[in-house]
Amino acid sequence: MVHDTFITNIPKAELHLHIEGSLEPELMFRLAKRNRISIPFQSVEDVKKAYNFNNLQDFLDIYYAGASVLQTAEDFHDLATAYFARAAADGVTHTEIFFDPQTHTARGIPFDVVMEGLLSGIAEAKAQHGISVLLIMCFLRHLDEDSAFATLKSAEKWIPHISGVGLDSSELGHPPSKFARVFAAAGSAGLMRVAHAGEEGPPSYVVEALDLLNINRLDHGNRALEDAALTARLAREAMTLTVCPLSNLKLCVVDNLNNHPVNRMLDAGLRVTINSDDPAYFGGYINDNFRALVAAGKVSREDIITLARNSFLGSFLKDEYLATQIEALNTFVAAHPVSH
Repeated sequence: MVHDTFITNIPKAELHLHIEGSLEPELMFRLAKRNRISIPFQSVEDVKKAYNFNNLQDFLDIYYAGASVLQTAEDFHDLATAYFARAAADGVTHTEIFFDPQTHTARGIPFDVVMEGLLSGIAEAKAQHGISVLLIMCFLRHLDEDSAFATLKSAEKWIPHISGVGLDSSELGHPPSKFARVFAAAGSAGLMRVAHAGEEGPPSYVVEALDLLNINRLDHGNRALEDAALTARLAREAMTLTVCPLSNLKLCVVDNLNNHPVNRMLDAGLRVTINSDDPAYFGGYINDNFRALVAAGKVSREDIITLARNSFLGSFLKDEYLATQIEALNTFVAAHPVSH
């Protein structure tokens, strides 16, 4: 039996979190009012009803509509600090958050405004909660590579504050190979590389992400299990997978959490982590994902310890900071032995 307090308090990192996807309906309405932005919903309940989407594209349509309320550095600050408070309450001590600058620059919001707001939010999170935070700038894969290059160019003066680049948005029809050159340029600039692959896309997309984008971490990766040789490779190379169970359920990647492959991933020796993806839209933050897996009988107490340890091992923390996080995890586990 896994006690809820154990899930809540075990130190953990979150490695797959789209900050725009943490925009709760209440904050969406507050920002819309503050910025005098018209949104296609009359109430918080209307927004929640709209969240009954059936696939990735339906979700993205709502996601981009919601992002329209983000106009100023203060908005991005408020968005970030709201997430960090939730994360801290869930025992998150380190997080690496995605942000989508093209979603905002396409609306005329300067890149600098996004960065200024997020960085001020990060500073507040460190001061108030002691959370360490890294930023990962994502390219929108439904746009062309030239747009991604323009985004990388806009980011040049902010590179010291950005740890990596990612690849998100509509997966099908937009293979990783489409972005091989810009990922190579990002790597040359000293940035780590991650990519969404194998969520809706086939195992071949995972192979492309590994071989053409030279990723340091794989986001989702569920469908890699369809290829035994690829699964063995991921295990052999200790490639971290940032798995998002409630997202998988909401987007119909799995039809039921009882059928979620996280236990098969663990059994295959994959370095799996648990994350919330877009928690405002998918019905839960990181601990909600852990609780749902426990309720479905997919993970044990020992699995949760492994998943928490994997979250730090798969992070982009420097060695000394990583050692501190692992030590804190080990201390917590030792102080909370199994009760009979």
